[in-house]
Amino acid sequence: MSSCRRPEHMAPPEVFYNEEEAKKYTRNSRIIEIQSQMSERAVELLSLPEDQACFLLDVGCGSGLSGDYLSEEGHYWVGVDISPAMLDVAIEREVEGGLVLADMGEGVPFRPGTFDGCISISALQWLCNADKKCHSPPRRLYTFFSSLYACLTRGGRAVFQVYPENSEQLELITAQAMRAGFTGGMVVDYPNSTKAKKFFLCLFAGVIGVLPKGLGAETAERGMSSQANFTAHRSRFKNMKGKSVKKSRDWVLEKKERRRRQGRGVRADTKYTGRHRRPHF
Repeated sequence: MSSCRRPEHMAPPEVFYNEEEAKKYTRNSRIIEIQSQMSERAVELLSLPEDQACFLLDVGCGSGLSGDYLSEEGHYWVGVDISPAMLDVAIEREVEGGLVLADMGEGVPFRPGTFDGCISISALQWLCNADKKCHSPPRRLYTFFSSLYACLTRGGRAVFQVYPENSEQLELITAQAMRAGFTGGMVVDYPNSTKAKKFFLCLFAGVIGVLPKGLGAETAERGMSSQANFTAHRSRFKNMKGKSVKKSRDWVLEKKERRRRQGRGVRADTKYTGRHRRPHF
């Protein structure tokens, strides 16, 4: 995440996150708070054993903000990032984890079965761009996921918080994760909220796990799922752009919810809300 809306459209990550941007990023109190919140949620979705220190991989670790949370929780970790400037800031901050300069699109360089789990905050969508002529996003994603699958213990999980640009990008990511052997799916927190909505790709290595429920479960009961599973076939992700079909039940409910947050009077929801009525002659 950055002060720019889509930094991945501006320059390759190792160029965009130069010395100035790395320091500005790490000193931004809002970014620090958001990184901590998303790291906490990612670790929660990992479902690690209680009262047990685990060895975790942090992909796209940047200056170590997410790693700080892992250390606070008593876990050991190694971070991988492509930006030398970001890793320099992490060293200056004396983070407790190990740091590796690497391009995740070329695979993560670790021995099989090294890690108990993996988290990644706001990094995976960068692989969907071709920053060089030789870059193929599907191939780079597959290389990353297959190397990650190998370095996780059997039954280990990987949780990626992502900012998807569109549903096609999500399908590209999940298709390559499946090719690499992962199962799992997308967990969407607060699916009916434009600002609070967050996407977490939860992957299982070597097992078929139970996908956690997204936060804001009441929205799922109104017709918008907070989960999207995939196992052996490609899933179609609907409504991932955050927009519902105009005049549909979801659209009506979202509009009413916005008005409630604005403190305006809104009729209570019923089974008839948003239902199409036959015209009266």
